[in-house]
Amino acid sequence: MQVDSRGGIAVVTLNRPEVRNAISLEVVGDLHAALDALTADAATRVLILTGAGGAAFASGADIRELRERRAADALRGINSGLCLKVEQFPLPTIAAVRGFALGGGCELALACDLRIAGESARFGQPEVGLGILPAAGATYRLPRIVGWGRAREMILSGRILDAREALDIGLVNRVVPDGRVLEEARALAALIASKGPLALKAAKLVLAASACGPDAGHAAERLGQGILFESHDKREGMSAFLAGRRPRFKGR
Repeated sequence: MQVDSRGGIAVVTLNRPEVRNAISLEVVGDLHAALDALTADAATRVLILTGAGGAAFASGADIRELRERRAADALRGINSGLCLKVEQFPLPTIAAVRGFALGGGCELALACDLRIAGESARFGQPEVGLGILPAAGATYRLPRIVGWGRAREMILSGRILDAREALDIGLVNRVVPDGRVLEEARALAALIASKGPLALKAAKLVLAASACGPDAGHAAERLGQGILFESHDKREGMSAFLAGRRPRFKGR
């Protein structure tokens, strides 16, 4: 695992290129530790997840380990707990994907707020071909992103999508040449990082609440806006706009 944090942007890289960045128990533990450290780092504004080597973002769970898991392991929610932690990370997250994002790797990308794909990117949930089902969030995150019909097709057929089809169905936000994936992700992260950090955190929480329906979303919007209306960042942002200068946000 590699963590590069500068300028408010943290890049966390899965670093097992020899096995296409397969997600082992060690990787799960390292990612938990990295997320905890970045949550506590007040300087971090945006998180980018990517994979080393270019052949894969993450090819899925480590099959050698997965083959030995039993019911008790499934109930522990090893990979699903990690994806939930990524989804609930308090700051915006971007998956920068080159090569394969399959199974748990696809689910890790789905847990991020945004996805930038290289032209070599391939997405899929092939678990049924292994005699199991996707159980790290694809059954509920994927339908929210691409719709129920396409999610059912991906999960029931195990078919792998190329980058262009992933873009067409809304699975990714944009497709760029492979050599520009991290650059594009950093540029998007820099744009996001320039916004009010407290507003970004509130927006993530409100978006999560809205997944429960319009009533929850409406209530969360009012609560979130009420908090932001009393913040330093709201006064600074609007004062800067009226003065024609860049805001100096403090995250409070």
